[in-house]
Amino acid sequence: MADHKHGEMDISAQEKTFEGFMSMTTKTGIGIIVFLIFLAIVAI
Repeated sequence: MADHKHGEMDISAQEKTFEGFMSMTTKTGIGIIVFLIFLAIVAI
């Protein structure tokens, strides 16, 4: 069994996935806020 050495694993794929997730989450959050503001303006 191979010895585990902390910090030697290539995590570029995980970092790219996390960046994509955070980008999607941020854009979705902004979209929801804009939609709610639009609903508040139209409902008045």
